[in-house]
Amino acid sequence: MSWRIRLRRDKSLLLMTIPALALLLVFNYLPMAGIIVAFEHYDIYQGLVHSDFVGLDEFRQLVANPDFWHAFENTLVISFVQLVLYFPLPIALALMVNTVLSSKVRGFIQAVVYLPHFFSYVLVITIFQEFLGGAGVLNVFLNKHGISSWNVMTDPHTFKYLVTAQAVWKEAGWGLIVFLAALAAIDQSLYEAAAVDGAGRWRRMRHITMPGLRGIVVLMLVLRLGNALSVGFEQMLIQRQAVGAGAADVLDTYSYIYGIGGGFGSATTMGADYSYGAAAGLFKAVLSLILILGANRLAHAFGEDGLYRK
Repeated sequence: MSWRIRLRRDKSLLLMTIPALALLLVFNYLPMAGIIVAFEHYDIYQGLVHSDFVGLDEFRQLVANPDFWHAFENTLVISFVQLVLYFPLPIALALMVNTVLSSKVRGFIQAVVYLPHFFSYVLVITIFQEFLGGAGVLNVFLNKHGISSWNVMTDPHTFKYLVTAQAVWKEAGWGLIVFLAALAAIDQSLYEAAAVDGAGRWRRMRHITMPGLRGIVVLMLVLRLGNALSVGFEQMLIQRQAVGAGAADVLDTYSYIYGIGGGFGSATTMGADYSYGAAAGLFKAVLSLILILGANRLAHAFGEDGLYRK
């Protein structure tokens, strides 16, 4: 079939993709021209073309700054905690919800769990503050029973678990829908044949459900690893003052604070340094690309398609 015939056949579908492609072009690809800022001593009055080119000077300053490596370490630690504690949860939820026979009950559970996905992190953090803050439900209960209070919202030692809990409550419903869709695609006749052969619930899950989910699990894992260095800019920035920069600074907040925010009064950076922030952002982007390509290659090694086929 020639490309002209395929074009006429899929004309309606192609037209539907134009808005999404336009958004992708405007907000993802055109801004890539600004990468040159990381290699310049950028001056907003001189612009991209006339600013002084300094090569890798900004990157040398970046790797020599211990604050950057601390933010990088925080990013890796929080990402690892979220990968271990958050990634398996939507899979478990999907398996449990899929066993509910009533479609109305199943739909109600999906709606309740998915609702927080539409909340901003401002609202999510406010809700957690009402429960876990200094005057929240938890501390009121502890004080009433003569137990010393514990303000979870300002404890830097447990901050990585706090942000993971916030991410789980907000986004687990989205993952639930993805994995429920994958479960719905499994041929139900396989379950019926296994039941006739005497296979119990656990054997059916092991030999039919889990292999049926493997492809989407690998795909979501590849996407998660590619996005591992993005652990929630808004979420971290809002809570940075409460727990301190030592616990809340990650690569995204570091790039913003030291590149645009002038270090928020830091002694290391007393004014906005766009080139320095761009260098930090480019460092993160390159590492993310390496992670997603490596994860995709690993998926191919296990016989899965990953993001694309070989």
